[in-house]
Amino acid sequence: MSEIRVHGPDVTTAHQDLHSERAALRGEHPGRSRNPVIKVADLAWLEFEKPDLERAEVFARDFGFGVAARTESELWLRGTFAGTPCVVIRRGRGSSRFIGPAFRAAERADLDRLARATGADVRDVGVPGGGKAVDLLDPSGFPVRVVHCGEPLAALPEQQPLLLNSGTEHPRTNATQRPPREPSRIQRLGHVVLETRVFAQALSWYLDTLGMIVSDFLFLDGQRDRGPTMAFVRCDLGSVPADHHTLAMHLGPGTGYVHSAYQVTDLDSIAAGGAYLKERGYRRSWGIGRHTQGSQLFDYWRDPDHFMLEHFADGDLFSCHVEPGWAPMSTSGLAQWGPPATRDFLGASLSPQRIREVIQALRGDNEMDPARLLGLLKATKS
Repeated sequence: MSEIRVHGPDVTTAHQDLHSERAALRGEHPGRSRNPVIKVADLAWLEFEKPDLERAEVFARDFGFGVAARTESELWLRGTFAGTPCVVIRRGRGSSRFIGPAFRAAERADLDRLARATGADVRDVGVPGGGKAVDLLDPSGFPVRVVHCGEPLAALPEQQPLLLNSGTEHPRTNATQRPPREPSRIQRLGHVVLETRVFAQALSWYLDTLGMIVSDFLFLDGQRDRGPTMAFVRCDLGSVPADHHTLAMHLGPGTGYVHSAYQVTDLDSIAAGGAYLKERGYRRSWGIGRHTQGSQLFDYWRDPDHFMLEHFADGDLFSCHVEPGWAPMSTSGLAQWGPPATRDFLGASLSPQRIREVIQALRGDNEMDPARLLGLLKATKS
């Protein structure tokens, strides 16, 4: 039985069943740093490199992005909300690849504090509207930017939510529902999910350096005493509620991008936008459903370069007072409802590249070992 800990009156524990049936046991990871260098406010954008910007722009518009800026070598994508762009794609000569995330600093002075603590420089960053950045490298080897931008992008017209009748409440009468078959209009970047062989090191770095806090931990069946193998991590905005996760990481044999998620208006936007994508020949990876950790409505798609992107709506928002939940890692636990998770979504296909990653991970100096690998394989079948 989980230990019940005593907290102040403003603290909501996971054991009170807010978002998880289990709380931390004595001595387990607290899910936050005692004295972080700074506290980032959000994800700013994600950076990719692709050889074909024209093809990338066609998919981006079909998926629901707007174009904030376009040059011969760069494509900046945006949502309808005011703020920074969501994605930058730079033209590359080789194969398509994910470069890394950029996080938004709460204040300009945070960049100076971060630079002093890490030995990095504050430099100009070429984002529409201008800005400054500190470039870092996380323990997994991902380049991580922390940015403070100048003039924000102005908001664009929204895709309005449908007026819904429910039970005895009938706000819509003498009118039909006919949502247009069009792209889901992206509002903003929500989160990115990464795989790493050095999960514990990487998690500590994001908590200690960027001041992020854990919403939920997942652990392998029979291996809880070895610590978690996945964390859903949010920004610490104090009493202001933040997305359940801005970053999620899980232990695995590879090191790389898993997927990124973009908020849209509601379930109809997800479904109608999905139908639009299907008509144009794109491939759904998994969906539509509702997640467990984070509670988001979700729908996952593959772009022409095989990157996975998610439309989501109605996610959880937690203030800093909510402590981490703990749950066993399992495929069946990924969703409250929806179709079974696909092998494509789980990355369970044994491709030659995946086999090489497993061999390298088991031979390397990292957190993967045969017991962890078998536990992960078991989780994909549970």
